[in-house]
Amino acid sequence: MTDSVALIGVKGGPAIRPGSHMPTSSLLRLGGYNILVDAGLGVTRGICDQGVSLTEIDLIVITHLHSDHYLELGPLIHTAWTAGLNKPIPILGPDGLSAYWDSFQKAMAFDIDLRIRDEGRCAFSTLADLRVLSDAMEFGSVRINAMRNVHPPIADSFALRFEVGDKSVVLSGDTAYMPEMVGFAKDADLLVHEAMLRDGVDALCARMTNGDERLREHILRSHTDATDVGRIARDAGVKALALHHFVPDGDPDFTDADWTAAVRKYWSGPLFLGKDGMVISLDQ
Repeated sequence: MTDSVALIGVKGGPAIRPGSHMPTSSLLRLGGYNILVDAGLGVTRGICDQGVSLTEIDLIVITHLHSDHYLELGPLIHTAWTAGLNKPIPILGPDGLSAYWDSFQKAMAFDIDLRIRDEGRCAFSTLADLRVLSDAMEFGSVRINAMRNVHPPIADSFALRFEVGDKSVVLSGDTAYMPEMVGFAKDADLLVHEAMLRDGVDALCARMTNGDERLREHILRSHTDATDVGRIARDAGVKALALHHFVPDGDPDFTDADWTAAVRKYWSGPLFLGKDGMVISLDQ
């Protein structure tokens, strides 16, 4: 298996509309493992579209408890169960993820109990091996480092660095600009960083029908301008940069040219503008 990162969903925020991408999730294939980072809406179909069976997911990591990053975690595990999953999947995430898992099981209790009795399925409750994410962890040959990022008002929000052999991938998670990301991403083969366009944020908020000025304030204080993403990539000396978690997404007034122009103010290296299903090889 070639080491790679598949961007399953690249949209920032939970809402989807005609022309938009799907919310955030990424599939890392590292050291022979399939590692899912985040589980936004559409992740189950997206994994299958990568040619990966739902029973072949080795590890799941959730960066923080915003719905566009874990809304489909329960349905993913349930669907994998009906597809033959019969062993626990380690799931690393912030403290509080267990409340979601417990509530999902309660909501689906009728179906789960029925399938166990009527179809002979294995116990469902054991399939999620929940663990609280810590600063440094290992999963087989993969080293995982987590760094708390800046995503107010959520405190337990993390950037992730995965290393196996001489390869390294960094995912920023949802975060405002933070100089510490430079050291965290130092010399990575690939930095996958969230990005926003400030003019696009104003356009997005102007069209909202069920939010107020607080939405704009949240976005601007909790996310990273694309220009600053380019600055981070340059200063960290990464080998390649990919943008995801786009804000805005699906707005025809903001095209690839706008994102590229913003990043290129500081970054001149290889650049991937994320699209749903895009696969970036780490062997190139």
